[in-house]
Amino acid sequence: MTLEEEPPAGPPAGPPAGQAAGQAKRGRPRSEAAEQAIVNAVIALLEEGVPLAGLSIERIARTAGVGKATIYRRWQGKEELFVDVVRSIEPPDPVLPGTSVRDDLVVMLESMRERGLAKRSALLRNVFSQMQLYPKLWEQYHRIAIEPRRRLGIDALRRGVETGEIRADLDLELVNDLFVGPLLLRTVLQPAADLSPDFPASVVDAILDGVRPRR
Repeated sequence: MTLEEEPPAGPPAGPPAGQAAGQAKRGRPRSEAAEQAIVNAVIALLEEGVPLAGLSIERIARTAGVGKATIYRRWQGKEELFVDVVRSIEPPDPVLPGTSVRDDLVVMLESMRERGLAKRSALLRNVFSQMQLYPKLWEQYHRIAIEPRRRLGIDALRRGVETGEIRADLDLELVNDLFVGPLLLRTVLQPAADLSPDFPASVVDAILDGVRPRR
């Protein structure tokens, strides 16, 4: 399935003819209030039960009280807009302390736990179930949201190898899956399972025992 796009009115946005590559574009400054109004409009429509396929740019613009061109100046299309909306509803991505691999992993999994709890809300549960029906939208979410989080975890594990906290002979992609797997299991496959605040530390401590350097 695809989300049908409405082409923006007038010529497509882009640098004027003859503008040097890399030269800053001139124009009306972006309005944070307008961007927030657009995001809030999408959330309001979703809360009313409007499906993603029914969220046309025209309808979003009318609800936000802006013109369609205002939306197209900020987002290339609905997929990009929807990903930003979802990310605004989710808890923010973590900043890892960098003090030890254990500390980094606990913070990372705590962020996953918070997102897991957020996805139990009716709004996010509905949005994610619909997003998976649109491959282009789901791919966009993976590229913008999921892949950077995965790199964050693997980078933390790589630092753990450098500091001698994790064995150097391990596949870090696999090790990362071992850490995030229990959180994904309880978020996706067992949404009613326990996600208590001590769960991330319990997962990290159990797995670290198996991946520390052997003496």
